Amino acid sequence: MKKVSFAEFGGPDVLHLIDAEEPHAGPGQIRVAVRAAGVNPVDWRIREGQKLGAHPVELPAGVGLDAAGVVDEVGEGVEGVEAGDRVFGEGADTYAEFAVLSAWALMPEGLTFEEAAGYPSVVETALRVIRESGVRPGQTLLVSGASGGVGSAVLQIARERGITVIGTAGAANQDYLRDLGALATTYGEGWVERVRQLGRVDAALDLAGSGVLRELVELTGDPRKVISIADLSAPEHGVRFSGVAGSVPDALAEAARLISRGKLHIPVEKSYTLADAAVAHADSRAGHARGRRVIVV
Repeated sequence: MKKVSFAEFGGPDVLHLIDAEEPHAGPGQIRVAVRAAGVNPVDWRIREGQKLGAHPVELPAGVGLDAAGVVDEVGEGVEGVEAGDRVFGEGADTYAEFAVLSAWALMPEGLTFEEAAGYPSVVETALRVIRESGVRPGQTLLVSGASGGVGSAVLQIARERGITVIGTAGAANQDYLRDLGALATTYGEGWVERVRQLGRVDAALDLAGSGVLRELVELTGDPRKVISIADLSAPEHGVRFSGVAGSVPDALAEAARLISRGKLHIPVEKSYTLADAAVAHADSRAGHARGRRVIVV
């Protein structure tokens, strides 16, 4: 099978499309014929060699955590799914023609593989950081870097729970944030004052790692009310860095429920082939996304 792999840490150029042996489902796992794989910032952070405790790496290594596809192997002890089912979920080395998933859910009706691949890690992260922020219905959550996949999910989930959301993004994405129910403003010079004019901030999320932790602490008045998923210097500011996943099966079930009810939709901004994985990583690292990027297999 074809698979994206890297043998050394570095830039996007270390990614190569290789011929590899097919993986097989072990106990409690399933294997899917991958139709699409989600492109997440954690993918290129791992490739760069960033020290992410939740994702130890042994070289050479495959790439990718999220996938949507058709089940073709069911491991021992697995119930409720069979060969031929369309699923989305999380596993390992998903930039490939076949991948093993350790958590999955049946795809909601009407969802394409391309769309479904963009949800697993994104929704798990969104649910986790909303929970860790402690923000409650009736309060206001500030989301820095709100137009990407996690931001898009946070805005919709928070609004569905009765939380007011202020989102920062580039000028081109202001209408997008408003369409998702956020009070929107641009980043850049004067952004802190622009946020203050939109209202009191009870908690804040740093989703882009753009060096704004000091300002987020200032706006909330307490570093314990700020969560970052993107700035490894967070502990230096007294801010919690959230990088360890909660229950992925629970997150997938919640994603399927919200999608089926029309309460969650994350657009696919751009699709890539396996051969273009390096381009996908470069684009993801550059940011400024509106929704998700995925690899179509």
